[in-house]
Amino acid sequence: MSPLLFTPELAEQLPGDDWLRARRRDRAAVAIEAAAPSVEAEEWRYSRIAELPFESLVPAGAGSADDGDVPKPAMEALAAIGDHCGHIVTVDGAVVRQMGCAEADEAGVTFGPATSGELLGLAMGEAPDLFAAWNDALASAPLVLDIPAGASLDRPVVVVHHLAGDGLAAFPRLVVRAGENSAVSVLEVYTSDDVASLSAPVTEISVGRAARVRHTVVQDLGARVWQIGSLVTDVGQEATFDSGVAALGGDYARLRIDGRLVGRGAAGNVAAAYLGSGQQMIDLRTFQEHVAEDTTSDLYFKGAVDDDSHSVYTGMIHIRPTGRGTNAVQSNRVVKLSENAWAESVPNLEIENNDVRCAHASTVGPVDPEHRYYLESRGVPPQAAERLVVGGFFDDALQHFPIAEAIGFIGSLIDAELDRGIAELAGQ
Repeated sequence: MSPLLFTPELAEQLPGDDWLRARRRDRAAVAIEAAAPSVEAEEWRYSRIAELPFESLVPAGAGSADDGDVPKPAMEALAAIGDHCGHIVTVDGAVVRQMGCAEADEAGVTFGPATSGELLGLAMGEAPDLFAAWNDALASAPLVLDIPAGASLDRPVVVVHHLAGDGLAAFPRLVVRAGENSAVSVLEVYTSDDVASLSAPVTEISVGRAARVRHTVVQDLGARVWQIGSLVTDVGQEATFDSGVAALGGDYARLRIDGRLVGRGAAGNVAAAYLGSGQQMIDLRTFQEHVAEDTTSDLYFKGAVDDDSHSVYTGMIHIRPTGRGTNAVQSNRVVKLSENAWAESVPNLEIENNDVRCAHASTVGPVDPEHRYYLESRGVPPQAAERLVVGGFFDDALQHFPIAEAIGFIGSLIDAELDRGIAELAGQ
């Protein structure tokens, strides 16, 4: 049984259309029976889940106000991203701004709050954990991006979710359906004020036959925010899903990525750049499920941990008996920037077909002393030398991100954090 942090009665009290309220009631009855997360379970091993103050959280939307203002961090993110094809900004789950673009309208793209429950659960099906189950029941304003067959957008569609209320549990929800032979780029950004709250987002992406979806998520939450999120994808025949994940903020920030390759020739690739400092914990879990023949997946993760921070990466490549011809790779490389920082890296394989190619690589260690010595021998101060090496380490990871408009934005966030660390050392 799940902790009684929320109840079906509370879910019914949240505002919304009749269809949404009815769906919440049904999904809350399922969520209340979900298993409680525990470090005894493998999927929560190494996590800090026991520290989450369940009893102090109130669902966003239960009396929260929508005043229409766009918070400064959200405005700054939109400005840094630059040219894009429409955006939605939510604050504590409520939509405060929605802007479309002529290109999307002409292509017949639908982008906005869901008007029915038809597409909710399209890729996810059964919720992978308790928090995704409660997202099913408590999402204030589920969003839908529906791209018809043959449509193509050249510029990214942007969704910014901002958390402003203290003591809230927000449940952002985005469903993307890419029709056959369509193409779209989707950029999600998570920001917050300095609040002690929980964000439990779910993003579902269904990639139709021969469709191409490029996706990037930027997590830049405040230092007291917890995030426990799910990204679930379903990739069809000859379709391609490329994603980038930047995990930079939060107190405890976890993202579970479930990628199902269900059509022959499907491809699913994820790059990640993550940086921990202070007491942060960055927790990334990936599940690559190869169902069909001749599918490929490539995970390329790079992270750094500083101060007393902690990172966790666990990955599973699961090749079904029907997954003949699979080519799957996992790579996770972590740089330790302080003696007290810690990193866990646990790749796994489950292979049920012999005609496959699989590989995984995992390294954890300090900055390469030869690289640092090379710079120092040419007059670069030690702290600046390390900063340059780590910057280049992340630059390599960002080159694997699929949305060009996001790379500069993410790079500036990483640079600011690395520069802050050097400034603190210089002041000691």
